[in-house]
Amino acid sequence: MDVREGGVEVAVPDARDGASEGAGDDVFYNPTQELNRDVTVAVLRAYREREPRVDSYLDAMAASGIRGVRAAAEGYDVTCADVDADAVALARENLARNDLDGEAVERDVNALLYDCERVFDVVDLDPFGTPIPFADAAFANARNLVCVTATDTAPLCGAHQRSGIRKYATLPQNTDYHPEMGLRVLLSALIRTAARYDKAAVPILSHATRHYARVYLELDARATRADGLIDDLGYVHHCEDCLRRTHEYGLVAHPPETCDACGGDRLLTAGPIYLGSVRDREFVRGVADAVGEEMGEAAHAERLLDALEAELDTPTHYDQHRLCKQWSRSAPAMDDFLADLCDAGFAATRAHYSGTSFKTDATVPEIREATADADAD
Repeated sequence: MDVREGGVEVAVPDARDGASEGAGDDVFYNPTQELNRDVTVAVLRAYREREPRVDSYLDAMAASGIRGVRAAAEGYDVTCADVDADAVALARENLARNDLDGEAVERDVNALLYDCERVFDVVDLDPFGTPIPFADAAFANARNLVCVTATDTAPLCGAHQRSGIRKYATLPQNTDYHPEMGLRVLLSALIRTAARYDKAAVPILSHATRHYARVYLELDARATRADGLIDDLGYVHHCEDCLRRTHEYGLVAHPPETCDACGGDRLLTAGPIYLGSVRDREFVRGVADAVGEEMGEAAHAERLLDALEAELDTPTHYDQHRLCKQWSRSAPAMDDFLADLCDAGFAATRAHYSGTSFKTDATVPEIREATADADAD
């Protein structure tokens, strides 16, 4: 079948909702990842404004080649790589049918990156499952930007904890804020991987959407910058009784024995996770400006990017509905709820991945008190 997306037309052998490109034995196209690809194209446009010399782009797991084709349509010198001969042939065909230059090669991406004499300005990893087996090669051989998708959200957020420990060398915990947990576990692992090569992998845009996490990491060759990112790693301590959460920086955890708010001993500690900002606000605004009308998910992308630009940097969020249920209240409109927090002197924003999630610097008792008037009304 033929699919038109973002101004290009590609042939795809299948389209299965909920599947991921490259999964299984067949090559197929995943329509649910169109938002991911639209944001990627907007990032590529905005990044050229930031660094005009970027030129080469590696689509490391090409599958149908749609991601590489769209990058080529933006003027990038594209290489599509895949271990599947049918995928390579299809990617080559889709480049040709759009009259775009670029090559498709049948190579394992790790072998390609280590063997290739060239260094790619942008390396895009979009595997089925965890990207960790490909991270070393990407950070060792990319020049400017590494883009990474992870679809194994259960290990990332702690639902499959032992798998998360094995893959990401971090202790994840399954909490209410599992999208945030997964995103920061992924960033922690990637930052530590890049640091082994004395490189800083600086998050300039990151989001958790649907069944995946997606991060864009700008590389800085200064070891001191890498040290700074390592200093932004640390631990979150979470009380399962009163929902209080605190965090501490550093690679050595000091978990409390009891909650200093309620005295409970049902505490979870997660880490080391990344505690710093997951994006560069100015760059996110540039990406939002680069979203085009030809994109099928343009409206969704703009809402996502607007939320990301405004979002607080706190490493956890609260769920409004859970809090209100715990307090035996009905949940008011989120805008009114957040306005009450801000009027009480706290910072508060929506979280980008859920309509009922919000971030704030207020504690649970402070949230309850600040929003009590709305409940009374």
